[in-house]
Amino acid sequence: MAGKQAKTLSEKVKLSQLRTLGAVAVTGSFSEAALQLNVSQSTVSHSIAALEEALGVLLIHRGRQKASLTPVGDRIFTQSQQILGLVTDMGKAASQARGVDGGLVRIAAYRSMASEILPGAIAHLHEHHPTVQIAIIEFDNGQELTNALIEGQADLCMADILLQGGEFETFKIMDDPFIALIPPNHPDLQTQLTWENLRQYPLITSPNECCKVIATHLQAAKPPIAVDYLIANDSTAVSMARQGLGIAILPKLAAQPIPKEVRTARLPFDIARPLGLSWLRKTLLTPATYAFLDAFRHLYAEPARDLGDTRRYGVERAPHLEAQDFNEKAAISATRHH
Repeated sequence: MAGKQAKTLSEKVKLSQLRTLGAVAVTGSFSEAALQLNVSQSTVSHSIAALEEALGVLLIHRGRQKASLTPVGDRIFTQSQQILGLVTDMGKAASQARGVDGGLVRIAAYRSMASEILPGAIAHLHEHHPTVQIAIIEFDNGQELTNALIEGQADLCMADILLQGGEFETFKIMDDPFIALIPPNHPDLQTQLTWENLRQYPLITSPNECCKVIATHLQAAKPPIAVDYLIANDSTAVSMARQGLGIAILPKLAAQPIPKEVRTARLPFDIARPLGLSWLRKTLLTPATYAFLDAFRHLYAEPARDLGDTRRYGVERAPHLEAQDFNEKAAISATRHH
C-alpha cells in the first residue's frame, strides 16, 4: 500500500504565518506582535516555529530585548509582503466585481454605433460611476457580433435588433432611418426622392444584413430597380457618393460623418433599422454591466419587443411594397429602366 504523499511547501505555509512574520518583523517583539494580531503570545511563537519548520531555516533571532530577522528571514519577509499584497489585490478585484466601484464592461458593436451612440452613454455612466472601464470591440457583421457574445468575448452586443428568442435579451435603443446620399454633381435632385429618381441614377448600398431589405424594396417596385454597387465598407460607400458615382442608401448612423459636399434626402419609402443592446439571458451580469444598461435606459426609455422580421425593418409602414424572398444576385443584375 502506497504511503501518504508528503505535503508541498505551498500546502504547509499558511497566510496567517506570513502575517505573523510581518508583525514580528515590524514590532521587533513577540508580545507586541500578539497585541497587533489580537492573539496570544504562544500563538505567535507557534506560528513562527511552524513557518521555520516548513521552510527549514531560522527566520527570527530571539534575543532578550528584541526579536530580529535573520538574513534569510529578511529576504523571506520581503517575499511574504509581496504575497500578502497580491492577496489584497485579489480581494480588491473581487470587491470591484461585486460592486460598481470599478469593473469592466466589454461591448461588441458596429463602427457606426460605437462612434455615434456609445460616447453619450459612456459619458452618462461616468457621471455616476467614474471608475467603470469600457472596452469596445468593433465588428463588421451581425454574425461576428453574435459570436462575440456567445463565446464570452463581450458582455453586451450593440447592433440591429436581430438577437431575439430564448437565448438573448434585448433592450431597444432607437430606430435608425435609412437615408439617401446625393452626389454633388446632381443638384437637380430634391430632398424627397421619387421612384423615378432611383431608376435614373446608379444606386450604392451595403451587402450587410440590415441593408438587404433595401434591395428587397427595390425589387418590389414596378418595374424593379437594380442595385449597381454593393459596398461592405460604409465609409467607402459614402466616398463613392461624394465622387459622383451614384446615390448611396445607408442607415443614417452608418453614413456618418457625411461630407459637406453630399446632401441627404428622404427615400420614397419609409424604412429604419431598430438598434438595440443585447446580452445572453443565462449570463450573470456584473453590477458594472447593469450600471451601463441603466445609463442606456436613462437615455432611451423605449423597451424592445419581440419584433418580427418584417416589422423589424419598418416594412409594415409601406405594406404595398412587400416583396418575395430577397435574391441578392437578382437585385444586382435586374435591368435598370430609364
